[in-house]
Amino acid sequence: MNTIWKEFSDQNMADYKTVIFDIGGVLTDYMEREFYVLRGYSQEMADRLCRATMRSGYWDEFDLGRLGQPGIISIFQQQDPEIADEIRAALQDVSLLVRRRASAIPWIRSLKEDGYSVLYLSNFAEQAHRQCSEALDFVSEMDGGIFSFQCHLVKPDPAIYQLLIDQFQLQPKTCVYIDDTAKNLVPAGKLGMQTIQYLSQEQAERELNRLLGRVTPR
Repeated sequence: MNTIWKEFSDQNMADYKTVIFDIGGVLTDYMEREFYVLRGYSQEMADRLCRATMRSGYWDEFDLGRLGQPGIISIFQQQDPEIADEIRAALQDVSLLVRRRASAIPWIRSLKEDGYSVLYLSNFAEQAHRQCSEALDFVSEMDGGIFSFQCHLVKPDPAIYQLLIDQFQLQPKTCVYIDDTAKNLVPAGKLGMQTIQYLSQEQAERELNRLLGRVTPR
């Protein structure tokens, strides 16, 4: 290894203290269209419901938590009035919206065992947070974090990243932020965090271990 690179690499590895995780698509599977299939709707209706809700361009309003359930359902119903009843019924219970990945708790625990602080920063609706508590059981293993509904901000708004920094008194250059959505990495990078786009479990762990100087995942 080049001596200059080795010195930089060793210094870089030693600097990181905090790993920050997105949740949907990283620590959990975000079910999206499959959510409606699991609720018992046909493939055709599941596609239609998904277009009116998650893929409508208004899903961030759900995660922002400003309108309340009646308000956000009304917006979704306006996207496809013919299935207004189905939209209301489907979103009464969103407990199947996310599914915890088997890798979540072992990954978190291995980082904490090595002395790293582990936080979350996630766009997440209050209703989903409440009804998906079983799938989010790994949150109790973490050192804290921010859900979008709690502060009425959503990624990639730089303000939610700054709020996390302020609330947990972080030094951005000592943080690694992991998210599956590329646009959500941009503000974190601009604030000075190292970022990793989650493409697969193997890839994300490999990149994180390289940054932290961890030889192999546990």
